[in-house]
Amino acid sequence: MGFLLNGAWTQEDALPAAADGAFIRKDSQFRHWITPDGSPGPSGEGGFAAEAGRYHLHVSLACPWAHRALIFRALKGLEEMITVSVTHWLMGDQGWSFAPGPGVVPDPILGAAHLHEVYRAAEPGYTGRVTVPVLWDKARRRIVNNESAEIIRMLNSAFDGIGARPGDFYPDAQRAEIDALNARIYASVNNGVYQAGFARSQAAHDAAIGPLFETLAELECRLGGSRYLLGDRVTEADWRLFTTLIRFDPVYVGHFRCDRRRILDHPNLWGWLRELYQWPGIAATVDFDHIRRHYYLSHKQLNPTGILPAGPDLDFHAPHGRERLG
Repeated sequence: MGFLLNGAWTQEDALPAAADGAFIRKDSQFRHWITPDGSPGPSGEGGFAAEAGRYHLHVSLACPWAHRALIFRALKGLEEMITVSVTHWLMGDQGWSFAPGPGVVPDPILGAAHLHEVYRAAEPGYTGRVTVPVLWDKARRRIVNNESAEIIRMLNSAFDGIGARPGDFYPDAQRAEIDALNARIYASVNNGVYQAGFARSQAAHDAAIGPLFETLAELECRLGGSRYLLGDRVTEADWRLFTTLIRFDPVYVGHFRCDRRRILDHPNLWGWLRELYQWPGIAATVDFDHIRRHYYLSHKQLNPTGILPAGPDLDFHAPHGRERLG
């Protein structure tokens, strides 16, 4: 791992951790919003109007947070409006790179070799982590936002007036429910798998594993009587959970030692996961080769031998049977 310190790339040997060994995730720093008319959003400054061709996404196909942005770009039919670059799966000494490789899409904006060059171009004296996704403004040549939870809300509605595909995954009537469920799932599942995987002590690992599987059990029960997390309509909450669970059995069970139960052992979650995978355009956003290679081969502290496991063999195209709840 590494970070930018006053605009200079700096190596860091250790992941951030609390005194008890618990993993700490830092907050994103660029928090401006694209809005239909360029007016200010909930945070940051204004001046970022929704325009076709103006914005660019830098993503990793391995990263669940960046995956959210790719999914909403596909759901809303924004592929022609918002261009995209894809990093190499290996996070090396210089962080995310655009080194040639299968599935890599080079940075056409700056010709950057590494993602930290994009951050430095936006803010020459930047200090902080270099993460994906990054939403870049080609007109103002700066980063709009690097917080996935906010980027997907912009993609959900900001471009509706200029030809985005219809569909609202954060409807007014369900926002309070979505926010509450998102908060619970983020703390114990989305971030919980990382807290378990990157824990520096047995106590910290155990403290993450308990809430993780408690929440999965609750979600399994919920989906026994509801087609989606909040009824018969897919919402943002479903897609935010999806990007973690699609990685769960292939990576988190083994690599992050989240092996109490697989998603395959939860019939309702497993059917729900297959249904969302089979939504139009979604399978194309999932790259298991990038996912598995990134986690097993980038995290030397967890897998020092660099051995890539062969499994598991999962059929995401099998009938999901969720129509009975529709």
